[in-house]
Amino acid sequence: MPVLTRLIPAPVVVDIRPGALANLAAVLADQRISGSGKLAVAISGGSGRALRERLSDGLPGASWFEVGGGTLNDAVKLAEAMKSGRYDAVVGLGGGKIIDCAKFAAARVGLPLVAVATNLSHDGLCSPVATLDNDAGRGSYGVPNPIAVVIDLDVIREAPARFVRSGIGDALSNISAVADWELAHRVNGEDIDGLAAAMARQAGEAVLRHPGGLDDDAFLQVLAEGLVLTGISMSVAGDSRPASGACHEINHAFDLLFPQRAASHGEQCGLGAAFAMHLRGAVQESVRMTEVLRRHGLPVTAEDMGFDVEEFVRVVAFAPRTRPGRYTILEHLNLSEDGIRDAYAEYRRTAGV
Repeated sequence: MPVLTRLIPAPVVVDIRPGALANLAAVLADQRISGSGKLAVAISGGSGRALRERLSDGLPGASWFEVGGGTLNDAVKLAEAMKSGRYDAVVGLGGGKIIDCAKFAAARVGLPLVAVATNLSHDGLCSPVATLDNDAGRGSYGVPNPIAVVIDLDVIREAPARFVRSGIGDALSNISAVADWELAHRVNGEDIDGLAAAMARQAGEAVLRHPGGLDDDAFLQVLAEGLVLTGISMSVAGDSRPASGACHEINHAFDLLFPQRAASHGEQCGLGAAFAMHLRGAVQESVRMTEVLRRHGLPVTAEDMGFDVEEFVRVVAFAPRTRPGRYTILEHLNLSEDGIRDAYAEYRRTAGV
């Protein structure tokens, strides 16, 4: 009988612990990612400068590049600037915008990427996608997975708590996203990758059920691991499906309809996930999710984010238009505005609001 296996695109190194940054050069050398120490390090002009001062002595062969923002133009400029050097790898050191720019630039010049996250705001740090602003708004660009992921929990603690809260909401939304994927499989016969679904769901469940909080290293470890696993699950699936369903449609609708008032990605996804679970009749799961969101200081209603009922109804009604072709509980129910309004009132009641 033949033994059938598949190769999974995943980082060679995943180093998540307090003090991980102090050992960055040694880790890259030991794993033969950069034996020479010739690295192109992309940083922001703010917090990145402080990290450069802290790390430069340990990375004597590195060249440092400040990235202006999170646009496609910034990423192209970064790639052009790196062409003149003979580097072993690109290091994206910072938050999501810096890492996404570094991902795109590394792919453009044909170098492996090392993602060094300074916050845990979303699951993009290990995903095969770079999300960049462009002239048409915002685009998603396919890129290789990072060859290494380094997350120093001491650095994560120094970041504003809102970034960790955002990551919590994004991780929890996996549970709803996978449920939407399974719904599309049952109703439309859409292919589902069981391994990708399992990875994404368990990442969300681990965060949902962990008793710790934002100041707890054990909880931050689970959250960081969950976000990394989610990124890998998208690589396994070849799509964002394991981590993006009605929850992310609602998030995108907030961004498009109210760009000046939108909350963080994870806050909107967390609320979207809890409401989507309620819509599919998983009331107990929805209540559990709202309890965890509330415990970590995330919004559980639109009002918590400064929106009124009618604005939320408008968001949910518009949400399916943000991802044409994606089938979720929103497309399945196809609720009228009155139906959305009634469902939201019931959601608020079950959430104890």
